[in-house]
Amino acid sequence: MSVAKVIEVIAEGDTIEDAISSAVAEASKTVNNIKHVYAEGIQAVVNDKRVEKYRVNCKVTFVVNN
Repeated sequence: MSVAKVIEVIAEGDTIEDAISSAVAEASKTVNNIKHVYAEGIQAVVNDKRVEKYRVNCKVTFVVNN
């Protein structure tokens, strides 16, 4: 039987996809066996009437080694 664990991270990027990829890249530095990411909160940072960057709240799921 496998055991999965979920952590929540906030990441940012130039696009929503970049922000999600950034969350996985940063989490991968200390977490192994990442299986999927659930992006729930999406925010846009606005500066001078333009979207400057995006932030996402991600739940990162990984399998715990037995």
